[in-house]
Amino acid sequence: TNDKLPVRAGNWSASEIEILNNHLFLTAKPTIYLVNMSVDDYKRKKNKWLGKIKEYVDGRTGEIIIPISTSLEAKLQEVENAEGHDAMEAYCKEHEVTSSIGKIVKTGYSGLNLIYYFTAGADECKCWTIRRGTLAPQAAGQIHGDFEKGFVKAEVMAFDALKELGSEGAVKAAGKYRSEGKQYEVHDGDIIYFRFNVASGGKAAAKK
Repeated sequence: TNDKLPVRAGNWSASEIEILNNHLFLTAKPTIYLVNMSVDDYKRKKNKWLGKIKEYVDGRTGEIIIPISTSLEAKLQEVENAEGHDAMEAYCKEHEVTSSIGKIVKTGYSGLNLIYYFTAGADECKCWTIRRGTLAPQAAGQIHGDFEKGFVKAEVMAFDALKELGSEGAVKAAGKYRSEGKQYEVHDGDIIYFRFNVASGGKAAAKK
């Protein structure tokens, strides 16, 4: 732009946005600033550069800044790989630190207008990424085209409900297990069992 700000900082009309979208400008993309710090500075959440970086960003575009210590993250990954997740959490508690990875992932999803839902079976659990506002049939299509083509319904429970109540049976007993149709907008953290029916011998199929 004329004021040397990124494209994303401009106030564009609908017709201008349509033109800009044809050019795929890098500076039009959502941005998160990650500031790498030493472990000690990360624990204090400050060093001689962090304030200056925040001042610079706030004066231009005001995006989110997330401090991170890659040295710490490497150590946490090393502990988890060698001794397991519980050992990693014990290390964090002992040294009074927390990982930034979860916050970075969540902030990145939000900035890109993405959410995720889960499918689960007896032997596995999978996480699927979709755009916010996606309807159930299109969300099912992320797994397989036949799921969208033959969509019948989505049986849904929220992750928070499952975490609180402890089992699928308890969620059903509490009346928090829902049957949703084609106009259902999938929510962040939904756990979904899709039912679909594709013409194949006339048999209905259910798939997690």
